[in-house]
Order: sequence, then structure tokens, then C-alpha cells
Amino acid sequence: MKSHAARLVCLLVLFATLGSWVWAQSDDDVSAGTKILALEHAWNQAEALGDLRALDALFDNALLYVDYDGQLMTKAEFLSQVKSTHVQQVVTQSMTVHVFGQTAIVSGTYQSSERKNGKPIVRHGRFIDTWIYKDSTWVCVAAQATPIPR
Repeated sequence: MKSHAARLVCLLVLFATLGSWVWAQSDDDVSAGTKILALEHAWNQAEALGDLRALDALFDNALLYVDYDGQLMTKAEFLSQVKSTHVQQVVTQSMTVHVFGQTAIVSGTYQSSERKNGKPIVRHGRFIDTWIYKDSTWVCVAAQATPIPR
């Protein structure tokens, strides 16, 4: 488990280091979109592994997160929730990225599996994440999740 977390951190460091060169804003929207999709997948892995350091690198300090239950959280509150929750897996599907200069909007669906009070819980939802290009890298500044009843 720790080797996966170490690889994820290395990947994030690589993206951050190469960000201004490989993924500079002069690149076309397709390249930026590809980069952001990779960051979305890194987010899923970091959340499932409880890797708070990796998540911290993905989020802007001013992050606003609206959870599936409507709770509004700051970056610190979201990271605290990840630390206390036993998420086993997060899978995203049907992701679409729309790039508008130094801002990108990602929409898609997700399924998360976790254990609460010893019982398995599976959630399905739709999300919208807002990313900005800041200090030569992409960071998430806002995220919102809406449950999809099954």
C-alpha cells in the first residue's frame, strides 16, 4: 500500500516539476485537458489511499468543496474528512474537461465504496470540479458532488 502512495507522490512531483515546461498554458486545450484528467485520477487514488500529502498538492488553499450531502467544506475540513473516512475505492466515469484559458471545468460521474460502522456503503454521483492554472501547475479550487439515487 505504501509503495502505491510513494509512486503517486512521485507522479505528482513530476507533474508539478514539469508543469511549466510540458503543460504550459501555451499548450493547446487538449494537452491541458489530458493533464487535468490525470490529476483527477491521481485524486481518486490519493483519496482511496488516504494520502493527505498528495491531496494537499492537488488542492488550492482556498478550495471550496460541496459534499454529496450538501456540506460545504474548506480544504482543511475535506482533508480531515478523508483522514477519518475509510474510502476503499473511487471510480470516475464519463469525464469531460472544458478548458477556458487558465480555468478548466471537469464533469463526470463517480462511484465510491467505503466502510462506515463496519458496513459497506456504495455512493453514486455526479461531480463538477473547477481547476485553475496557478504558479505553473493546475490546482483544484472548487468541487461539488451530487448523489444519483439508485
